[in-house]
Amino acid sequence: MDNQPKNRISRKGLTVWRLYGIMETAVLALLAGGAAALTYFFEWPVWLYAAYGGALLLFAFLLIYLFPKIRWQRWRYEVREQEIELQHGLFIVTRTLVPMVRVQHVDTEQGPILRRYDLAEISISTAATTHTIPALITAEADELRGMISALARVAEDDV
Repeated sequence: MDNQPKNRISRKGLTVWRLYGIMETAVLALLAGGAAALTYFFEWPVWLYAAYGGALLLFAFLLIYLFPKIRWQRWRYEVREQEIELQHGLFIVTRTLVPMVRVQHVDTEQGPILRRYDLAEISISTAATTHTIPALITAEADELRGMISALARVAEDDV
């Protein structure tokens, strides 16, 4: 892909997404354990244990390693005077242009896990929808929020 947006999200975002994958895999492990218990009590075929274990390993690989890596590699953004360009996607790469004149407000959000890694995400709201730039270093997110806010005011004054 040529001339894609030039800015990447923080590499710490990859770590956070892998942590989310570990949490999701833990939930799946509990479900697999419950299915294994049912298999034992109802004397279902023994090969089901292997199926549960195989499915759990597959989902662990996908959720902890592969999907976060692809997601991090594809996430890019660029803020220009007239627009914000976003590129993201796992299987289908989406490129979005948000005109500055459409930006209504900009927020930064930070949950406990993002705070632990000194990360924040920016939400850019328009009349139609909200666009998010995830996993930015907190200081960078605050600076970017201020810049987008200033550019949106200038764009609004020009209209």
